[in-house]
Amino acid sequence: MHLSVTKTMFIPFLVAGDPHPDVTIELALALQEAGADILELGVPYSDPLADGPVIQRASSRALKQRMTLPKAVELVGFMRKKGVKIPIIIFTYYNPVLQLGEESFFALAKENGVDGVLIPDLPFEESEPIRRVSEETRVPLISLVAPTSKQRIEKIASNAQGFLYCVSSLGVTGVRDTLPEAINEFLAEVKQYSRVPVVVGFGISKSEQVRMLKEHCDGVVIGSALVQKVEELSERLSQEDTKQEALNEFRRYAQMLVSPLGK
Repeated sequence: MHLSVTKTMFIPFLVAGDPHPDVTIELALALQEAGADILELGVPYSDPLADGPVIQRASSRALKQRMTLPKAVELVGFMRKKGVKIPIIIFTYYNPVLQLGEESFFALAKENGVDGVLIPDLPFEESEPIRRVSEETRVPLISLVAPTSKQRIEKIASNAQGFLYCVSSLGVTGVRDTLPEAINEFLAEVKQYSRVPVVVGFGISKSEQVRMLKEHCDGVVIGSALVQKVEELSERLSQEDTKQEALNEFRRYAQMLVSPLGK
């Protein structure tokens, strides 16, 4: 995945299978229409260490739909057939990858048109074996970097592939009213060392926050706010006579959130 960034990217996050796998595809198409540059597709997991309550509930709904890691990766293939053209990143925890097998997982990802993989509970220091598999299949392993020590930031940023995901604050995902005061300094420090686009996520849920960040990064990840909107619309999204209206409402909401980016 080679990104040519000319303006700040909109990177939405969805949970695969929430509220239903077919609806996830339609939500992805709606986000593409809303101007999404990259889609993060989260794989539901029973013990999501980095996720707050909104995404935990979405994972629970998706697990009831029998969504698994292989099915989520195959869902990307169905998205491609339905017209989703933007890059898609699989966001998954390490244990399902370990159970499937690293080589099998990356082979399946490549076969289904996945453009990158993000594993939030795999420390950079322990990622070398899976990074080699990722390089062999040319499906980048996306690194996360948090506001920790300067030495660790430099090490992660200088070795990043695809793009670098900056965690805006320590803790779990979720809708936040405010972002840390030092966020711009953190992003500036990361950009000193990174050879790939620098994006920021965790807690970005308002257009004002997008406006504040857009001059300091190459992309903004919005997850919990969109997943919460899916939850609100879940019943209407699950019924044929109200689905299109709900999809339109979801698309408009996404466009409103990222309006400062000119989407």
